[in-house]
Amino acid sequence: MTRSILFLCVANSARSQMAEGIARQLLPGVRIQSAGSRPGRVNPYAVEVLAEQGIDATGHTSKNVQDIDPATVDLVVTLCAEEVCPLFLGKAERLHWPIPDPASDDPALTADDLRARFRAGRDELRSRLERLKTERFQQP
Repeated sequence: MTRSILFLCVANSARSQMAEGIARQLLPGVRIQSAGSRPGRVNPYAVEVLAEQGIDATGHTSKNVQDIDPATVDLVVTLCAEEVCPLFLGKAERLHWPIPDPASDDPALTADDLRARFRAGRDELRSRLERLKTERFQQP
C-alpha cells in the first residue's frame, strides 16, 4: 500500500515542486515529499502556474534528497528527462516520468514562453498523477 510518495529531480525547483503541490491536492491523506540532488530555490513560475489551479506553493522550499529518511517513502517518482536523476537509497518502489525541465536560462525565451513551458509541465504532471490516483488510490 502506498502511503507516501517522494518526487525527485535535480534542483527541486520546478517539476518536483509542481508534482508535490498537485499530489497534495489530489491525494489527501498520502504523505507527499519532494527533493533534489542539487536543491536551489523554488522557481517563481512553478508557484505561479500552481496558483492558477488553486494550489498555494508559496511556502514550498527546495530540499536535499540526502535529508529524506528512506523509511518514510513507499514510492519514488523521478522526473528527470535530459539530466541524470538523483539517486535514492531505500527499498521504495520506483517510477520514472521523464518530463522536460521547464526552467531555462535561454535569453530568447520571454516570460510568456516560460509560463507556457511551466503550464505544459504542470499539465503533464497532473495527467500522470490523476492516472496514478485512479490506478492505486481508488477502489474499483
